[in-house]
Amino acid sequence: MHRRRRTALVLSAAIAAAAPLLAACGNDAHPGAAAVVGGQRITVAQLENRVNEVRKAQRAAVPDETQYQQVLSSTSSLTRDTLHNMVLDRVLHRAAQDEGIAVTRKEVLQMRAGLEQQAGGTKGLQTAWLQKYGIAPARLDDNLRLQLEAQKLAAKLGTDTTQPAFWKALSKASEELHVDLNPRYGSWDVQKSSRVDAKTPWVREVTAGEQQQTA
Repeated sequence: MHRRRRTALVLSAAIAAAAPLLAACGNDAHPGAAAVVGGQRITVAQLENRVNEVRKAQRAAVPDETQYQQVLSSTSSLTRDTLHNMVLDRVLHRAAQDEGIAVTRKEVLQMRAGLEQQAGGTKGLQTAWLQKYGIAPARLDDNLRLQLEAQKLAAKLGTDTTQPAFWKALSKASEELHVDLNPRYGSWDVQKSSRVDAKTPWVREVTAGEQQQTA
């Protein structure tokens, strides 16, 4: 990967630092739901399917049993982290929609081609995203679309994804969506930053050099 690429961002920590807009539901108003975002449920079954996708990919990438057990140990919070990702995906998409931002299939393919070149091919990119971000190969294009939405949103706001203006837009979207999290999977206690342990850096900085390669 490009040596000037910035460290991937942990959106959970960043939103927590921005404003207290995501709150735990603390009730059973939505049985069978892991979370409700914008009135739409993320079901427990959907969450489990996502987790199973990652575990299956990890198993395929690490056939050695001892090493695989080490992977399981290092990703023991995968279920909570995956739910965190699924919620924040919707928050970012809403923030982008609010600003009239859209991403085309061509743009996704261009970005992927550039990243594959840096990673040494499709397999290299899939492995990197799986290991670093917990993204299963089948979800790679969806994640890249979100990366592009984040870039375009920051550009539209005249800032970048490290600055308060970007997080303010996400916080506004979070408030609009009324995120309702099943306490079984933790809480969004912003004041205590109780979910900072959910390390899900699915938004990453792409340098100008990388952008040129994907153009």
